[in-house]
Amino acid sequence: MQNFDNQSLDSSNIKAQTLDLTKIYKTGELELIALNKFSTTFKTGELVSIVGQSGSGKSTLLNLLGTLDRPTSGKIIIDGIDTTKMSNNELAVLRNEKIGFIFQSYNLISRTTVLKNIEMPAIAKGVNSIVRKKKAIELLELMDIIKTSKRKPTELSGGQQQRVAIARALINDPAIILADEPTGNLDSKTGEEIFQLLKSLAKERINTIILVTHNLDLAKSTDKIIKLSDGKLVN
Repeated sequence: MQNFDNQSLDSSNIKAQTLDLTKIYKTGELELIALNKFSTTFKTGELVSIVGQSGSGKSTLLNLLGTLDRPTSGKIIIDGIDTTKMSNNELAVLRNEKIGFIFQSYNLISRTTVLKNIEMPAIAKGVNSIVRKKKAIELLELMDIIKTSKRKPTELSGGQQQRVAIARALINDPAIILADEPTGNLDSKTGEEIFQLLKSLAKERINTIILVTHNLDLAKSTDKIIKLSDGKLVN
């Protein structure tokens, strides 16, 4: 298994970068330009929001940044690594080591404990069991949910489940964290708490967090807003 810990090509504070990123979906003779020559940078410790109407290209951009889909043209650089020429196996390793994911519906494994859910990415990375358990416990404490460690996710509130998902995203110390509507399934009070948690993680732990949101009030509190319309950046 390839390890990317020492392959960073850029020692600056840029954690991710897109260069003329384009994604075109084809159906027969029809072409849909989902993203059109999109270029930007994401810096260390930056909380960035991606906003726009449905169909504007938000999900496409997040999937490309997460290497879950491949661009038609252009480049995606994660932690100094050009991802666009990598094999599927190399991308799978990179995703596990360099990218943390937070989903609207949490995507936790209901049959196992909270602690084991958090450990999952570290297990896939091959981290020693003692080391990963210690790190998972530290993250549970950071998320203020240490008492839930032996429970199943279905026994938790929505806010608690999202805190578990955030801890899971942090376990491998990723270069970037991608959050897809992380407050979408939560009431306004809990959603605000989760947003403030992400904001503090970006500043205090120097995590680069990129989130898609429909909540413009939350977006206004981020360091940078990327507004998309018809696959293009709106200034």
